[in-house]
Amino acid sequence: MGRAGPAAPAPGPPGREGTGSYPRPVPGELRQQLSAPAAAMEAFCGSRFWDSNLTIHTDYPDLTPCFQNTILAWIPSIYLWSALPFYLFYLKRNKRGYIVLSVLSRFKTLFGVLLWCVSWADLFYSFHEVLQNRTPPPVYFVTPLVVGITVLLATLLIQYERLRGVQSSGVLIIFWFLSVLCAMGPFWSKIMTTTPQDHVNERFRFTTFYVYFALIIIELILSCFKEKPPFFSPVNVDANPCPELNSGFLSRLTFWWFTSMAIHGYKRPLEDKDLWSLNEDDTSKTIVQQLSKEWDREKAECKQKEDVSYMKKSNHALNHVGGSPEEAEVLIRDKKHNRKPSFLKALLRTFGPYFLIGSFFKLIQDLLSFINPHLLSILIGFIKNKDAPAWWGFLIAALMFICAVLQTLILHQHFQYCYVTGMRLRTGITGVIYRKSLAITNSAKRSSTVGEIVNLMSVDAQRFMDLMTFLNMLWSAPLQIFLALYFLWQTLGPPVLAGVAVMVLLIPFNSAIAIKTRAFQVEQMQYKDSRIKLMNEILGGIKVLKLYAWEPSFSEKVLEIRRNELRVLKKSAYLNSLSTFAWISAPFLVALTTFAVYVSVNEKNILDAEKAFVSLSYFNILRFPLNILPQVISNIAQTSVSLKRIQQFLSHDELDPNCVETEVIAPGNAISVRNATFSWGKELKPTLKDINMLVPSGSLVAIVGHVGCGKSSLVSALLGEMEKLEGEVAVKGSVAYVPQQAWIQNATLKDNILFGQAPNEEKYQNTLEACALKTDLEVLPGGDQTEIGEKGINLSGGQRQRVSLARAVYSSSDIFLLDDPLSAVDSHVAKHIFDKVIGPDGVLKGKTRILVTHGISFLPQVDHIIVLVDGKISEMGSYQELLKQNKAFAEFLRNYALDEDIEEDESIMLEEEEVLLAEDTLSIHTDLANNEPVTNEIHKQFLRQLSVVSSEGGECPNKMSTKRRVCEKKPAEPFLPRKNANEKLIQAETIETGTVKLMVFWQYMKAVSPVISLVICFLYCCQNAAAIGANVWLSDWTNEPVVNGTQHNKAMRIGVYAALGLLQGLIVLICSFTLAMGGINAARTLHAALLENKFHTPQSFYDTTPTGRIINRFSKDIHIIDEVIPPTILMFLGTFFTSLSTMIVIIASTPLFAVVIVPLAILYLFVQRFYVTTSRQLKRLESVSRSPIYSHFSETVSGASVIRAYKRVKAFVDISDLKVDENQKSYYPSIVSNRWLGIRVEFVGSCVVLFAALFAVIGRNSLNAGLVGLSVSYALQVTLSLNWMVQMTSELETNIVAVERIKEYSETETEAPWIIEGKRPPEDWPSKGELEFVNYSVRYRKGLDLVLKGLNLQVHGGEKIGIVGRTGAGKSSMTLCLFRILEAVKGEIKIDGVKISEIGLHDLRSRLTIIPQDPVLFSGTLRMNLDPFNKYSDEEIWKALELSHLKRFVSSQPSMLDYECSEGGENLSVGQRQLVCLARALLRKTRILILDEATAAIDLETDDLIQMTIRTQFVDCTVLTIAHRLNTIMDYTRVLVLDNGTVAEFDTPANLIAAKGIFYSMAKDAGLA
Repeated sequence: MGRAGPAAPAPGPPGREGTGSYPRPVPGELRQQLSAPAAAMEAFCGSRFWDSNLTIHTDYPDLTPCFQNTILAWIPSIYLWSALPFYLFYLKRNKRGYIVLSVLSRFKTLFGVLLWCVSWADLFYSFHEVLQNRTPPPVYFVTPLVVGITVLLATLLIQYERLRGVQSSGVLIIFWFLSVLCAMGPFWSKIMTTTPQDHVNERFRFTTFYVYFALIIIELILSCFKEKPPFFSPVNVDANPCPELNSGFLSRLTFWWFTSMAIHGYKRPLEDKDLWSLNEDDTSKTIVQQLSKEWDREKAECKQKEDVSYMKKSNHALNHVGGSPEEAEVLIRDKKHNRKPSFLKALLRTFGPYFLIGSFFKLIQDLLSFINPHLLSILIGFIKNKDAPAWWGFLIAALMFICAVLQTLILHQHFQYCYVTGMRLRTGITGVIYRKSLAITNSAKRSSTVGEIVNLMSVDAQRFMDLMTFLNMLWSAPLQIFLALYFLWQTLGPPVLAGVAVMVLLIPFNSAIAIKTRAFQVEQMQYKDSRIKLMNEILGGIKVLKLYAWEPSFSEKVLEIRRNELRVLKKSAYLNSLSTFAWISAPFLVALTTFAVYVSVNEKNILDAEKAFVSLSYFNILRFPLNILPQVISNIAQTSVSLKRIQQFLSHDELDPNCVETEVIAPGNAISVRNATFSWGKELKPTLKDINMLVPSGSLVAIVGHVGCGKSSLVSALLGEMEKLEGEVAVKGSVAYVPQQAWIQNATLKDNILFGQAPNEEKYQNTLEACALKTDLEVLPGGDQTEIGEKGINLSGGQRQRVSLARAVYSSSDIFLLDDPLSAVDSHVAKHIFDKVIGPDGVLKGKTRILVTHGISFLPQVDHIIVLVDGKISEMGSYQELLKQNKAFAEFLRNYALDEDIEEDESIMLEEEEVLLAEDTLSIHTDLANNEPVTNEIHKQFLRQLSVVSSEGGECPNKMSTKRRVCEKKPAEPFLPRKNANEKLIQAETIETGTVKLMVFWQYMKAVSPVISLVICFLYCCQNAAAIGANVWLSDWTNEPVVNGTQHNKAMRIGVYAALGLLQGLIVLICSFTLAMGGINAARTLHAALLENKFHTPQSFYDTTPTGRIINRFSKDIHIIDEVIPPTILMFLGTFFTSLSTMIVIIASTPLFAVVIVPLAILYLFVQRFYVTTSRQLKRLESVSRSPIYSHFSETVSGASVIRAYKRVKAFVDISDLKVDENQKSYYPSIVSNRWLGIRVEFVGSCVVLFAALFAVIGRNSLNAGLVGLSVSYALQVTLSLNWMVQMTSELETNIVAVERIKEYSETETEAPWIIEGKRPPEDWPSKGELEFVNYSVRYRKGLDLVLKGLNLQVHGGEKIGIVGRTGAGKSSMTLCLFRILEAVKGEIKIDGVKISEIGLHDLRSRLTIIPQDPVLFSGTLRMNLDPFNKYSDEEIWKALELSHLKRFVSSQPSMLDYECSEGGENLSVGQRQLVCLARALLRKTRILILDEATAAIDLETDDLIQMTIRTQFVDCTVLTIAHRLNTIMDYTRVLVLDNGTVAEFDTPANLIAAKGIFYSMAKDAGLA
C-alpha cells in the first residue's frame, strides 16, 4: 500500500504550519497534554501525529505528514512480512514445476528493482541532508529503509514464485493493492498542498513519490495478469482440463473461470463431453490413497498398543503354574481397555487441514457481518447531524459497499472449501468401502446384507457430504449469537433479554414441530411404499387384470392408499405452515417485545432511528444461527450414527490372502490339501474337517454328496474364501471359477465372457461353440453385443450358467473349479457341455478340473471321485473302485439314479429353473415322447422360430421373484419376424432439455385451481404490505419529537406496530396453508388422471414401455408434486415479494434509486438465465451418473468371490473409481455454479446497498433519519433474498418438469370404453357360446406384420376345440383377439351373433373366462385373489376351491380364505397358483372358457387335475384350449391347426391323423401316432 515514506509535509497554506522545510516542534505546553505514545511519535516525526481539525472536521480532509509517513507507509510492509512465513511454507509444500522466464516476469522484476532504487534514493537524500547540516527527523531514515527492503522482498518473491510454478500470486496482488491504496492519501495530500512557490529541497521528494506511485500502479496492473502454465508440470492428458488450475487469483476469487461453462450451457444443453475433468486432488486415486494410508496407520497404532498390553499380560499370566497361553489371551480379551481404531481420526487427518482453511474464512466473514449494522448507525447519526461534511456520507456508503463485497467473496471461498471437502469425503468413503467390500470374510458379509452395504455408500457417505456445509456453524453460530447480543446490549441495554427470551422459547416450539413432522414423514413413506408396491404388481400383471376385467377393483385399492397418503400429507402441511409462521414472525416478535420492554421500562428511554434500525439489523443476523443450530446438531447426531456404521464395516475381518499357498507344492500335483479344517467364520463350527486330497495336474475330479454336505464349501476353501482353522492348502497356477449361482455383470454378453482378457476372435468363437451359446446369440436382439440387465435379468437360468462357464473357458487358466454348472441347464445341453467342455475330450482336457455335480451319468467318465459326507471325505477313487466298495457312494448312486429316471421321463423342471428359453422349452417335441432325441435340425429350426421373445421379454416386469420367474414363460407372443430382431423394442426415454414451457406452469395452476392461485398471490401482496406498513410505522415512531425527554402516546405506537406485525404473520399462515391445500389438490387430480389413464391404456403400450419407467412416474414424479413443488413455490413467492418490497421501500424513500434499478435488474436477470439453464442440466447429469456407482457396487458385492478368483480386484476398483469420478465431474461444476451465481447476485445486492446509502446521503436535507434507517436496513437484507430467488427459480424449473412428465403419461391413447351405455349386451349373453371369426386379421402394433390373416371359422355352442400349431403360428393371438387385447385390422368376431367390437370392453371380458398360461397372483388375501369385487358368497368360494382341489390346503391354513398371498404368490407353489387360476374360472363359470396351457409342464399332476376338472365342470361350455401337449386334446370335438396366421386344418383329431398333414407329423413327434 503505499509508502508514504518521503512524503515530507510540503509547506502548507499559510496558517497551517510554518514555512520551514521541516514542521516546527510542538510547543512544550501543548506537549504535556499529549499522551506518552503520541509524544514519542512526535519526536520520531518532528510534527503532530494526528490532528482532527485537519482530518475530520473539514470539507477538504487531509492527513498529517507524520501519519502519512508512518502508519500509511508501514501497512503494506507489515502485511507482507506477516504473511511471508505462511506463504513460504505453502510454496515449499506445493511445487508445480517452474515457469519459463517471460516478458511479463521480466517487466515485473524490472519495476520492482526500480521501486527499490526510488525508495532508497529517498534514504540517501536524507543522508545527503545530514551532510548539509539539516538533520531530518528519524522517520525520514526509517520509512524509506523499510519500504525499500519490502519492495525488494516482493521482487525476490516474484522470482521464487516463478520457480515454484505459481501462475498468479494472491499474496502479491493484495500487497500491491494495499500499497496503491495507502499511497492514495499522500497523493491527494500532495496535490492539495502544492503551491506554485515551492522549495527546491522538497522537489526531490515530490518527484520520487510520483515515480513511486506510478510504479506501484504499474506493478498492480501487471500482477493481475497470469503467467503461462509451468514447465515440467505433470503432463495433462485430459482432453478437457479444468480451467481453475491455470486461472489467475482474481479469477479464482470471483469464480470467473466458470463463466465459459455458464455461457456454453446457456447456448445449448450441456453433455458429458462438455464437463471438465477433475482436479488431481479431487480424483478417487489421490483421495482414497490418502485416506487408506491414514486408516491403515490408525489401525496399526491400535494394533501396536494392543500388542504391548498383550505382551505384558501374557508374561504375567505365564508365570502362573499351568497358565496356558490361551488363558492369558482370555484375560486380555476381557479387559476392554484397548481402543478401537477410529475412522474419525483418519478422516480428520486426511481432510482436516483443507477444511480448516474454510473455517478461517468463515471466521473473517462472521466478524465482517457485524460491520454493516455499525456503519448503519454511523450513517443515521450523519443524517441527523446537518453540519457534518458531505464526504463523511460518501465514505460511509463506500465502506458499506466494500464491506458487503468482501463479505461475499470471503463467504463463497468458505463455501467452496466446505463443499469440496464434502465432495472429497464422499469420494474417499465410497472408495474405502468399495475396497473393503472386496476383502471382507464371508462371515462378515453375512452380518450385513448387500442392501445395507450399498446404503453405507449412498446414504451414509451422503450424510457426511451434507454435514460439511454447516459443520462450521457449530462454533460460528454461538460466536455470532454472542457478538450480536453484545452489540444489542450496547445499543439497548437489558431489554434485549426480553427479545432473546422469545427466541429461546421458539426453539422448543420449532423442534416439537420438527419431531411431529418426522413422524408424519415416516407414516407417509409407509403408505407411499405400499402404493408403489401395489402399482408394481398391477403393472406386472396388467394383462391379467385386463383379461379378467378387474381394473376397477385394483384402481380403488390404489386410490384408497392414496387417500390415506394425502391425509397424512395434509396434516404435515398444517404443521409446516405453523413453522413457516414461526419463522416469518420470529424476528418480528423479538423486535416487538424488545422495543415494547425498552420504552416501557423507563420514561426516559427514547426509541430513535439509530436504536430501532440498528437493533433490527442485529436481530436479522441472530435469526440464522438460532434456526440453524438445532438442525446442525441433529445432523451431527445422524452423521455420528453413520460414522459408527462405516467404522464397524471397515473394522470387519479380512480374508487372509496367504491362507492358500500358491508356490510350494509336490511336483506333478495341482492341488494339495493336508489335514485341513475350514469354517465360514472364526466363531462358527467347522464346515469341513480333516480334508486330505492330492489332485494330479490335468485330472478331472468330481465331488459328489448329498445336499448340504459341503461340496461348494470345499471349492470355496480352495479359493481361499473360508477361514482355515488348521492344516495347509496349496493351489498351483491360475484359477477359473464357476459358481453355483452364475454371477453376471451388467455389461454386454461379450464383456461378460472376456472378463477383462484381451480379445481373441478364434478362441472366443470356439468358447461360444463349446458352451452351446451360438444358438442363443441368434435369439438375442444384439447378438453378443446385447446389454445384459442387472443380475442377468434378461437371460434364462441356463443361459446365465453357460455364460459363466464360457468366462471360465475363455480365461485359459490352469485350474478350473466348477461348482455344479450343469444343474441349471437342460439334460441334453448338460450332456453337450460335458462332452465339449468338461469331459475327457472337451476343450479343457489336460487342465486340472474339479467338478461338483449331481449328474450321475457323467461319473463313469471322470478320473477321480471324491465323496463328501457331512464335511468329511468319506471315500475317494475311480467310479469302478467306489462301486466295488459298496459304501456311501453306491447308496448315493441308487438314490439318485431313481430320481434321474423320473426326471428323464417327465422332464421335470427343477425348482430354480427358469423356463424362458428355447432349449428350456423344447417340451413341444420331447414332452411325452419316448425320449427320442430331438434331431438337431428340428431343434435349430425351433430355436429360430422362438426368435426374439425371450430377449425382449415383452411384458416381463423387472422385479420378479428370483426363485422362479414364472412370468418369463411368455406366451410366444410378439412374434416379430426375424428382420425386426435388432430393432429396439423398448423406446428410449426422452430427457427434457432446455427451458420449461409456460404451458406447464399453467397446467399446474389449473390443477391447483386458478382461483386459489390468484388468492395466494393476492395474500402475498397483503403480507408484504403489512410488513412494509409495520416498518414504515416504526420509522415514523422513531421520528416522533421528543418532549421533556420522553415520547408521547407510546401505547398507541406499540399497539399499531404489534397489530401490523401480527397481521403479517397471520396472512403468512393463511397463505402457506392455502398453498398447501392447493398443492395437495393438484397432487390428487394429477395422480388420479395418471392412474385412470394407465388402467385404460392398451396392452401394446406395456409391451413397449419398461415397467420401471411407468413406476418412476408414480413414485418419483408424484413425490415431487406432493412434497417438493409446494414448498418451493412458497419460498419462491416469499423471496420474490421480499425483493420487490425492498425495491418499493427504497424508491419511496429515495426516488432517485429508480434510475439504477433498470441496469441492476438487467444484470440480475442476465446472470439468472445463464445460471438456471446451466445448473439445471448439471443437476440432471449428476443424477444420471449417480446410480451406476451403486449398481456397480451391489454387483461387485454379490460377485466378490468370482472377482477374487479371477484376480480382477484391481480392475474392479479402477472401474468403481472411474464411476465415482464421472459422477463428481458433474457435481463439481454444479457446486461452482452456485458460488459463481452467489458472487454475481450478491454483487447486485451490494450495489443496491451502495445506491441506497448514496442517494440517502445526496438527499439528506429532505430526508429524516427514520426513512434512511428503513431504506438502508431493507437494502442490507436484499442480498439473501436475491440469491435465494435464483436458487428457487432453478429448483422450480427443475421440478415442474414432473408435471409435464405426468401429463405426458396421463394423455397416452386409451383403449375402447369399458362400458358403452346404449350397446350393453343382454344379462345372460352369451347363452349358447357360439363363436364366429369373419375374415379376421390382426397385428400386434402398427408397423408390424399381420399375425392372423383373414381367419374364417365357426364354433358351435358347447364344442371343445384344441388349437395347435408351431411356435409363432398365432395361437395365443387368437385368444387375445377374443378379449380385444388386440383390435382387429379388418373383419370381425361374433359371439352368439353379437359383434364384439361394438360393446364395452368390460361387458365383453367379464363374460368370457380364461385360465392364462402364467398364473399371476397379487399380494393380498386369497379371497381378494379369487373375487376382488366381493360378488360371491363364502359357500360359492369354498365350492370352487373344493373343485379345484385347493380346499385341503386352504382349510389347513389358520386364516383360511384370508390367507395372505405374498407378492406374485411367492408363498404358493407354481402348481397351487395354477389351481387358484382354475378356481377363478370356476367362480365365474361363463359359457366360453379359454385355456392357455402352460408352455412347460409345471408338473403333470396339476395339469391332469385341471384337465379333469374342466372335463367335468365345463361340460356344456365352449372350451378353446391352446395345447402344447397333444395328449390333452386327443379327445376334443375338433382340432384347429394354425400355420403362420392362417387356418391350415380344422377337423376331428381322428380325421386329421388320417389326413397325414401337419397335425399328423406333430402327433408322430409326440409319439401319439
